[in-house]
Amino acid sequence: MAKKFYVVWQGRETGIFTNWDQTKKLVDKFPGARYKSFPSRAEAEAAFGKGAASSLSSNASTKTTSAPKLSERPVKANATEQNQRYDVEIYTDGGCEPNPGEAGSGIAVYRNGELSELWYGLYNPSGTNNTAELNALYQALLIAQDNLQKGKSVHILSDSQYSINCITNWAYGWKQKGWKRKTAGDIKNLEIIQLSHAIYEEIKEKLHITHVAAHVGIEGNELADRMSIYAIDQRNINFCRYPEPIELASILSLRAG
Repeated sequence: MAKKFYVVWQGRETGIFTNWDQTKKLVDKFPGARYKSFPSRAEAEAAFGKGAASSLSSNASTKTTSAPKLSERPVKANATEQNQRYDVEIYTDGGCEPNPGEAGSGIAVYRNGELSELWYGLYNPSGTNNTAELNALYQALLIAQDNLQKGKSVHILSDSQYSINCITNWAYGWKQKGWKRKTAGDIKNLEIIQLSHAIYEEIKEKLHITHVAAHVGIEGNELADRMSIYAIDQRNINFCRYPEPIELASILSLRAG
């Protein structure tokens, strides 16, 4: 039997896998699971980079389930209106090449609708995409906490449904069970989840957090993506502010994840 490569865009862990039994555990009964098999690694990597929307056609021979409804309003492709509604908008992203592999995190911050700052770093030579996404969300929560204390309205936008669920949903059940899963096995990325959830609990009544589609032309998401890959290229383990002046065209021309 020819070897297959399984891409998981939404599941308990995302990435490219070569074992169906392992893949099935990641997507089975996972709300909104999106996955597909490919005959070669090159095709799988290309599909993972393009995202599920581009890679899953209506007649694709793969199972997908409807995405869970979010309590937050969906983000529009044109984010200008969203930026004007909040004092601070924080876009987050994580990248990993391959997955697992070299990982980095990125953030784009808008203030009063204008791009204010970019952040990158937290390079891990042996990371995962999920860990990189969680690290980016944690940094965004720290920025949000600081701005909320100053009386600002804050909106965090992440393209990782996994990260959002970990912090705003699943953490409550895990915490009740002594930070254990319902089934056997440890909770992956537990330390960063606990740190992030603690901040979320403190600020959740004032914070707005939303899942945003990846790679559909939303400027903030694209910039955070570039920063996550820039972090990998620079191999910077610290979380650093990208130097000004920020030349938008130059940043967007950087390597994408």
